[in-house]
Amino acid sequence: MLDLLITHANLPDGRINMSVAVRDGRIVEVAEGLQALAHQTLDAAGQLLSPPFCDPHFHMDATLSYGLPRVNQSGTLLEGIALWGELKPLLTEEALVERALVYCDWAVAKGLLAIRSHVDTSDASLLPVRAMLEVKKRVAPYLDLQLVAFPQDGVLRSKGGLDNLKRALDLGVDVVGGIPHFERTMSEGAASVKLLCELAAERGLPVDMHCDESDDPLSRHIETLAYETQRLGLQGRVNGSHLTSMHSMDNYYVSKLIPLIAEAGVSAVANPLINITLQGRHDSYPRRRGMTRVPELMAAGVTVAFGHDCVMDPWYSLGSGDMLEVAHMGLHVAQMTSQAGMRQCFEAVTTHAATVMGLAGYGIEAGLDASFVLLQARDPIEAIRLRATRLKVWRKGVRLAETPAAEVALTLPGRPGTTAFMPG
Repeated sequence: MLDLLITHANLPDGRINMSVAVRDGRIVEVAEGLQALAHQTLDAAGQLLSPPFCDPHFHMDATLSYGLPRVNQSGTLLEGIALWGELKPLLTEEALVERALVYCDWAVAKGLLAIRSHVDTSDASLLPVRAMLEVKKRVAPYLDLQLVAFPQDGVLRSKGGLDNLKRALDLGVDVVGGIPHFERTMSEGAASVKLLCELAAERGLPVDMHCDESDDPLSRHIETLAYETQRLGLQGRVNGSHLTSMHSMDNYYVSKLIPLIAEAGVSAVANPLINITLQGRHDSYPRRRGMTRVPELMAAGVTVAFGHDCVMDPWYSLGSGDMLEVAHMGLHVAQMTSQAGMRQCFEAVTTHAATVMGLAGYGIEAGLDASFVLLQARDPIEAIRLRATRLKVWRKGVRLAETPAAEVALTLPGRPGTTAFMPG
């Protein structure tokens, strides 16, 4: 007997009226019109059943700290970094853990079950690292949390930066991070990329580097990252996050750069909400949008995902853990309004993000984990348009969250009594 049978579900790849059979936390069959005995049967009624949302770029150690010790008045990246520096001496492990756990509650409620979080390794105490490792252990039954050793103050720029990062990896952090554009010089930035990629190759670890988070078209560390990836045989294990300088680069250089990224097998993560907020701050008008060249990278075969990056922290005052909000902003900023483009934006917070994170057992096919989200929408485009209600969330066959369907009661003469914002 099955544990769970979901019938009449639409899937993100366009299949409709599908049944999904679950036993022992795994999907055992996906077929149309499946009938079988199950402890629980659910009629999806033509609504969208999607794999869980994934966030491949976040800062869990800073989340929900907005206003501590003060608010970022300029709204710039550099003031945010300075503000984080002011906050660090005031941090406690207990507060870091509690804020992160609250955010993970929000994430699960929104169907977000996998997060890659960069964690600051700049301070010799490694307090944020220890706190996030504790969070990772606590949330493991219901959320996949990957940690990136992130030298916020620069691995070469800050005293003991490299030693601190290595100690974080020794404690169990999963991924090697970096921030080459924040090193003192361009040459030091390139040296940090080389150093950190060599460290990852030596330890057999992935790389996820904040790269060229700048409006400067001459910030070109992604070129070095692609080169080192090929030199060290790290293809498929390296991601460049942000890449906002590509928004300002001339088209001739980009015509050379994008094929290099694709050839190296380097993936990219854009962070639409934050990129559109932090970039272009030195512009008057026209004001640059700042997000990297998402459609062009995708067209070249580069795996591109969207991250949330920040929620209520020194860099960003908004957010609720909703990856459909991220996809919605990405769609608008990248002008990906074709049917195919909008579906790619949905993939950027699901399948593409899972690929960047290297998640095993992800997807809706027989033999994979029975982890999915039932959305109050009929397809991925409608899900983005509505930022659709997450009706039910499962992880490995266990239901984690449930939200009542959104429906508005109306009292309009001659009109229906309710609306759910869905035509037809």
